[in-house]
Amino acid sequence: MSREIRIEISDELYAQLKQAAAERRLPPEAYVGRVLNADLTRTRFHEGARAFIAEHAEGFSERFGGPAGSSADAA
Repeated sequence: MSREIRIEISDELYAQLKQAAAERRLPPEAYVGRVLNADLTRTRFHEGARAFIAEHAEGFSERFGGPAGSSADAA
């Protein structure tokens, strides 16, 4: 399912948007959609990575040790 959103941007920003879209041979609307999708995908990936680390970091560290050169190893 697709949704349409409307945003207001300055004329200067729209000119930059048109230029970036033209360089990729896309209509401005399609370019904005791709940029927004990529940004949201990256955000979900980072949230998932943080959750994975929080869940598994202790077990990983117990099995494989901590980072090389950590201050705890130097003592």
